[in-house]
Amino acid sequence: MDRLTTLMERFQLSVRAAGPGEANLIALADPSGEPVRLLYSSCDDAPAQPHDRVMWAARVDWSGCCNPLIAALPGLVDYDIADKPEARNLLRLMRDEADAQRCGAQSVINRLGEVLMVRLLRHQIREGATEPGLLAGLSDPRLSRAIVAMHDHPGRLWSNADLAEVAGLSLSRFAEVFAAEVGETPIGYLRRWRLILAHQDLSRGDRVDAVARRYAYNSPEGFSRAFRKAYGVAPMSLRMAAA
Repeated sequence: MDRLTTLMERFQLSVRAAGPGEANLIALADPSGEPVRLLYSSCDDAPAQPHDRVMWAARVDWSGCCNPLIAALPGLVDYDIADKPEARNLLRLMRDEADAQRCGAQSVINRLGEVLMVRLLRHQIREGATEPGLLAGLSDPRLSRAIVAMHDHPGRLWSNADLAEVAGLSLSRFAEVFAAEVGETPIGYLRRWRLILAHQDLSRGDRVDAVARRYAYNSPEGFSRAFRKAYGVAPMSLRMAAA
C-alpha cells in the first residue's frame, strides 16, 4: 500500500533557490559545511535560522492550502538529516544545480526536490502526528488503508461500512478512531477530498456535469451547492475562468 503516490501525483510541486527572506525550505550545515538539518515551513513565513549556518535555501510551492498534505503538516518541520546520507546528497545536488545554472537545471531541482519532500513526509509519517489530521491518519496502519482507498478511488460509492472493512475495524471502532486521529468523519474527509479534486478538474476546464458524475454526486445541482459552500464560487464560474 502506497500512502503518498496519489497525493504526490495530484499536486504540482515546484522548488527554486531563494533568499532567506523568501525561502520556506532551509538546509542548515555543521561547522564543516555539511547539511545536517532541514527546516520546512508549511506557512508563508520563512523559518528563523542562524544565517551563518545556511547551506542552501529554497522556495517550495505545492498547491498551497488545497494540498491536504501541506495542511496536515505542523507549521515548522524540523528534520534531522545528520545520519541520512541520501537526503544530504540530494541537497548537495540541488545546490550545485542552482549554482551552476546549466541547461535543464530547474527541471533537475524540481525532480530532486520532489524526492526530498517524499523523504521528509515519510519521516513525518513514521514519527506520527501529535495533532489530528491527515498525517496522523496515514501514520495509523489501519486508518491509512481506508484513507488510501478513498484517495485512489474517489468516485466509488463508499459507505462507512465499506471503509471500516478496508481498515479491518468494526464500524463503531472505525468511526471513533478516524474522528480522533483525522479530526473529521470518514465521509466528511471523503467529501472534502472529492471537492479538492473537482476544483483541480474544473480549473483545467472540465465540464461541470462530468466532474459531478466523476465524484459520485447524484446531480450537477447537488454538486454545485456543495462546491459553492466549500469554495465560495460556483463551479461553472471556475470552469469559465479556465476557458
